[in-house]
Amino acid sequence: MSEFERPELADAPGRLTADDVRAISGAATPHFSLHIRNRLRRLIEPLPAGDPARLYAEAEIARLERLATELEHGPKGDSDLPTLREAGGEA
Repeated sequence: MSEFERPELADAPGRLTADDVRAISGAATPHFSLHIRNRLRRLIEPLPAGDPARLYAEAEIARLERLATELEHGPKGDSDLPTLREAGGEA
C-alpha cells in the first residue's frame, strides 16, 4: 500500500495503527522489503516508544530486513525462510 493509496498516513503523524502496519508490510517480497522498511520507519517516527503500532512496526522492520538479506544470501541463524538455493533458485 502506497502513500498515494493512504495519503492520510503521511499527512497525520501519530494516526498509524497496527492494522495500517499490517496492510503496508504484510505481503512484502524480498525485492520491495527494504523500501517498505523505510516507509515504516518514516511513519513511526512521531510515535512514542511504547505505542502499539510502533512496537508492531519495529518487529515488522526486523522481519523485512531478514526477508531482504536471508533469501538473497542464506540464513544467518534460525529462520523459517528458505534460501534461494533451497527454493530452487540460483545462490
